[in-house]
Amino acid sequence: MASFLLEVGTEELPASFIVDALRQWQERIPKILDEHQLTTSKVSVYGTPRRLAVLIDGLPVQQSDRSVELKGPAVGSAFVNGDPQGEPTKALLGFAKSKGIDLKDIFIKETDKGAFVFANQQIVGRQTADILQELAPSWITGLEGKRLMRWGNGDLKFPRPIRWLVALFNSKILPIALENVQSDRLSQGHRVLHPRSVVIDTANDYVATLREAFVIVDGKERQHHILTQINSIVELFNGNAEIPEDLLEEVTYLVEFPTAVIGEFEREFLELPQPVIKTEMVSHQRYFPVHSATNPDQLLPRFITISNGNPDKSRLIAAGNGRVIRARLSDGKFFYDSDRAVHLETFLPLLEKVTFQAQLGSVAEKVERIRAIAKLVVDSITNLEITEAEQVLIDRTAQLAKADLVTQMVKEFPELQGQMGYYYALSSKEPVAVATGIREHYQPKGAGDALPTSLTGKIVAIADRIDSLVGIFGLGIIPTGSSDPFALRRAATGVVQIAWENGFALDLPKLLQSAIAIYGDKNLLAKPAETVLENLYKWFKQRCDTILSEQGIDYDLVDAVTGTDDLAYTLQGLSNLTRIKERAHFLQKSREDATLGAIYEPIVRASRLAVQGDLDSVTVDVKSVVNPATLTDAAEQELYQAIAALPSQPSDEQLMEGIKAIAPVLAKFFDDVLVMAEDPQVRQNRLNLLGIIRNYSRQLANFSAILK
Repeated sequence: MASFLLEVGTEELPASFIVDALRQWQERIPKILDEHQLTTSKVSVYGTPRRLAVLIDGLPVQQSDRSVELKGPAVGSAFVNGDPQGEPTKALLGFAKSKGIDLKDIFIKETDKGAFVFANQQIVGRQTADILQELAPSWITGLEGKRLMRWGNGDLKFPRPIRWLVALFNSKILPIALENVQSDRLSQGHRVLHPRSVVIDTANDYVATLREAFVIVDGKERQHHILTQINSIVELFNGNAEIPEDLLEEVTYLVEFPTAVIGEFEREFLELPQPVIKTEMVSHQRYFPVHSATNPDQLLPRFITISNGNPDKSRLIAAGNGRVIRARLSDGKFFYDSDRAVHLETFLPLLEKVTFQAQLGSVAEKVERIRAIAKLVVDSITNLEITEAEQVLIDRTAQLAKADLVTQMVKEFPELQGQMGYYYALSSKEPVAVATGIREHYQPKGAGDALPTSLTGKIVAIADRIDSLVGIFGLGIIPTGSSDPFALRRAATGVVQIAWENGFALDLPKLLQSAIAIYGDKNLLAKPAETVLENLYKWFKQRCDTILSEQGIDYDLVDAVTGTDDLAYTLQGLSNLTRIKERAHFLQKSREDATLGAIYEPIVRASRLAVQGDLDSVTVDVKSVVNPATLTDAAEQELYQAIAALPSQPSDEQLMEGIKAIAPVLAKFFDDVLVMAEDPQVRQNRLNLLGIIRNYSRQLANFSAILK
């Protein structure tokens, strides 16, 4: 068995590209090898800031010989007059010549499309080294990423210039060229600790040889070293390091030989809000904050950075990093003190100079719309009762929610929007509920983020997102699969998540219609209101579908509760947003305990037959559409009585129990009577009975969308 090493040496690569490139290789290369009949025992991918590498073990030296069945022309085209005993046509001769096949080796086989000519071709396996020499360059050029660049005079695009290539099949150099770079067995060691070439004798020597040159090529091994060193250091200071996963991954791919270094800054900077300190450390300097081991909420005036330099220079490195963080924190303290010198409300006029969207005006105008929409949100949640005092707090939160955007701190650190508003609101003696709402109205910021916990945060968060959705959709700007510059998927998802998390019976159509009226009054709609509404309904339905699928709901049950090509039913669901989630999970549970299967056939049959009648899709009072005196058949009368006994405002459990009770009566009805009777009155009665059952069951689901 053989091993193959491919290493691409570059200038320092972005950490995000390394992670994504290694993922692409890990997914693609094994599949490509399988396609070329090259089995392997292991494919390992490695990456550091200056290299990407793949090491393949257990390769055969040569492909196995194999026989391939080739399909030729149809018999009618292969022989004169379609007679297999006749002369071959040009089509058959051309097929045989192109495949190197003797006519005596062909045979005829029937397929689902008729009789065709076939032949078995023996293919001699190629040398693995030859195949890899052809494939390897495409592994490099096929990598996808952002901001690819050209350098020199070539056409090759890559995030950074390629400086060297290593391609070894066991110990043999495999000739590969990219632009003007030729493959060799020479790699490069650590820039500082081993600033010279490294000779790799064999493919399997790669990891060990680079380690001797102070390069740990395995990202998992580097990460383990980083964590071990961090934990060892913080124990000395009775602390705990805060280790965000994304920061850990990033620094892992920013270094080749990691050294954890502890630094410090003046304790006076701890007076700053923790988000400011952590943003400086984590987002801007790639430092790990250190907390007290005895009080996890307390930050220590220390940090840990991961150095790629000489470990012997750690004190010097720590001092340099300390000077940087002190300067950054000094700026932060200046901004913080300056912003707090005035009331948060003072910043509101400055929002008039900040554009939300060119056609929709300033952020100040957006704030006024959010205040109006927040009132509509409260009115649209039918199961929410709030006091007048709470309404005042919600309005004040909406008024101040964006004020911190024009503060010095947030101008310098935009990622602190909302968080600084919280601190500035408290400093301005605003109620805690207002300050908390300002901070929380941006939540959730993405998948897995926390949801607002305060009433003010929940309502203003929904209002803010509805304003953005109505405004942008009103301009006819609907996100595509690759473009969503205003994060409208996230906005709609946030509305749904907040409603579902809090059990809000949010009447979304009512809210959207009222919000669109505000835009219409201000002449901000570029599209007809009806078109905007229909697009928004579809948009929210898609978000509900996506979230339910992620929660493990079968796709047909998702369709059954949100509607498929049935806008009226979709609107019925969106009129109580939380009920969509409740019904979907109830149906999933009913499927898993076999309840759904037991009622499926008669209910679906009733739903499909009911469309032959003219009963609307909402009436559930059987007495209003069927006169029992006109029912002559016993099965009709029994079904009428069963329907009349159903509870008028059932829970999901009562709905299901009612449907279960009707199912056998309905099955008997189908056995005993002809629904589409010749007598118009009889036919109408029977279709109305089925229509009532359909409408009653539609309170739970559109059963016609459910698969057996």
